[in-house]
Amino acid sequence: MTPTGIDPLPIQQWSNKHQNFTHNLVPNTSFKLWNPPAATYRDRYLATTRNFQWLIQNAITKNHKIRAMGSGWSFTKVGVTEGGLIDTAGLNFSFPISTNYVNPSYAKKPEDLYFLQCGAIIHEINTRLSSKVPQRSIKASGASNGQTIAGALSTCTHGAAFNVGAVPDFVVGLHIITGANKHIWLERASYPVASPQFVNWLDAELVQDDALFNAALVSFGSFGFIHGVLIETEPQFLLTEHRIGNLPYNSALKTAMSTLNFSGLNLPGVGQHGEMYHFEVLFNIHNFETNNPDKGAFIKYMFKKPFQLPHTPLQRGNDFTYGDDLLGIISTVLDKLPGSGLAIPAMVNLMFGLAFKPEPPRIGTVREIFNYTKFRGKVASAAMAIDIADAPRAVELLVEVNKQKPFPGGLSLRYVNGTKATLGFTKFPKTCVLEMDGVDGQSARDYYQAVWKKLEQEQIPYTLHWGKINFNLNETRLKQMYGSSQVDAWIDARNSLLDPATMQVFNSGFLQQCGLDKVHGAIV
Repeated sequence: MTPTGIDPLPIQQWSNKHQNFTHNLVPNTSFKLWNPPAATYRDRYLATTRNFQWLIQNAITKNHKIRAMGSGWSFTKVGVTEGGLIDTAGLNFSFPISTNYVNPSYAKKPEDLYFLQCGAIIHEINTRLSSKVPQRSIKASGASNGQTIAGALSTCTHGAAFNVGAVPDFVVGLHIITGANKHIWLERASYPVASPQFVNWLDAELVQDDALFNAALVSFGSFGFIHGVLIETEPQFLLTEHRIGNLPYNSALKTAMSTLNFSGLNLPGVGQHGEMYHFEVLFNIHNFETNNPDKGAFIKYMFKKPFQLPHTPLQRGNDFTYGDDLLGIISTVLDKLPGSGLAIPAMVNLMFGLAFKPEPPRIGTVREIFNYTKFRGKVASAAMAIDIADAPRAVELLVEVNKQKPFPGGLSLRYVNGTKATLGFTKFPKTCVLEMDGVDGQSARDYYQAVWKKLEQEQIPYTLHWGKINFNLNETRLKQMYGSSQVDAWIDARNSLLDPATMQVFNSGFLQQCGLDKVHGAIV
């Protein structure tokens, strides 16, 4: 009999949000979690902790595997296993941290901290922070905010806030269920956050260790169940977004792409709306020509300034969500062109003509700019992180590959500050993320494969987004991308936090493919 707060989930197949794959599950191994009724939030939270532990013990006893499913946002099987899925969407407590729960050595103020249960969705978090007095905000956001906080940080979801970083980079504490009889509060020793009172509130074991924390940040569900996440927020701010087209691919743009020095572009709005916050470059690789503004780049950039009242919330049109990334726009275009038999270049040209038009500047909060995108159609997305210095050369190579393997989509470049996460794919101190978003199918897969091969031939170092299409990942490639010492450090951390039986519960075919499932001291 299952405890209160755990319901059987009678599914034997599961498809991800983007319809890229359907995954077979073992019958009677999937469950849905919810916070059981109790007198206090703490009692409900602790009951759910015990339920997580029950699920681990049940999996050990019955010799099956489990994983938390989050929102199912990933394009690959990074977040599933050959067993069951645990639906955590109902676990969405959130609250600010009071002074007595904050370590006296914490570098910032208690009001900068916000605690989230694993199932809280990013868009929902933005809404709750906006309701505070005074208003607060997350520091940065991906373009589409339907991910859970645990899923977003575990795959290194990013935006284009080039001085901030990806989602893991504003996470400062993790409550992880690491076994049937063990759960820990994990934070960096170099950056203490939680007081003993807060660790006692969780009834957890305190672990302060930089290496373990950095490894656990991006661990795609394989370090146990992440139950709670402590993030750093900041006072609410406004973003002024500009969109300009017909920017020639020339030396000035190449300089901006490779150094983030924008002075040569003469961008409208500089010095008027605060500091530059977000920089994004989009190319139609089917209609590309050096020094030709009609076959050049489309630019999205944003300035950041403090929030001020009165503020009129940003209104969106009906066709495209203003904050949509390339992926969301492709999905919307597919909705407008059901069953289209257009050739690939014609389809992409039409898409860019519809969606990428210069518009007047608009002002909004993170919540208003980056909405919860509803995806339609079978879309595909692959993303590579490179050093920004390699950005122009990489774009030119991708254009050349497209001539041989036409890609049913477009290319965008987003810029992110490097992460401390051990296997965070935004690993370069200044990272450029090349995003190849399009219509899923063999043409897209062939293009991705050819691009990866071309960058390796040209010896341009890259990593692959954990939550996007990455079917060429294996142990050898992973060590080439991150270095053997980084990969070994991640494996060591997993062995330190989980016993062998629990590691087996959270293993998967994807983990094995990447050589990340190793058990120290195991008899082979």
